[in-house]
Amino acid sequence: MEPIVIVDYDDEWPRAFEAERAVVADAVHDWIVGGIEHVGSTAVVGMPAKPVVDILVGVRSLAASRGAIPRLEAIGYGYAPYRADVMHWLCKPSRTVRTHHLYLVPFGSRTWIERLAFRDYLRAHADVAAEYASLKRMLARRHAHDRDAYTDAKASFIARVLRLAAAETQR
Repeated sequence: MEPIVIVDYDDEWPRAFEAERAVVADAVHDWIVGGIEHVGSTAVVGMPAKPVVDILVGVRSLAASRGAIPRLEAIGYGYAPYRADVMHWLCKPSRTVRTHHLYLVPFGSRTWIERLAFRDYLRAHADVAAEYASLKRMLARRHAHDRDAYTDAKASFIARVLRLAAAETQR
């Protein structure tokens, strides 16, 4: 597996998302319920990130969207049974070399809501986005060869941001 490397923001990421959105929509339009969203750090202008475009696809349910997996595999995505209780997770071009992550997630589910809330909060709060960028760079150095440890180490920060986002929504 490739090491975790955080790179400076790339203006091409939104264009890469839009191009891939069209390909994905064409392949799995029958299963899309809640739209296709650009999430993750590449969706936040100015945010350094792993150079992997994260794509969130809203579906009716995990069971109902299982048929979309072969269609996504036909356009270069590989299925990985990660967090299979909340999403169908796929990556492109392979599980070891990744340019895209794609998540089939039930529209309106906790995962759907939280991914968008986190993205939107970072987009709206440059100070929090800068804090997250600093944390990500430090954790990438510390856990360069352990993606699970890298992800786990971000959990408390993400939880705090989700609480802030929820509090802001309630105002």
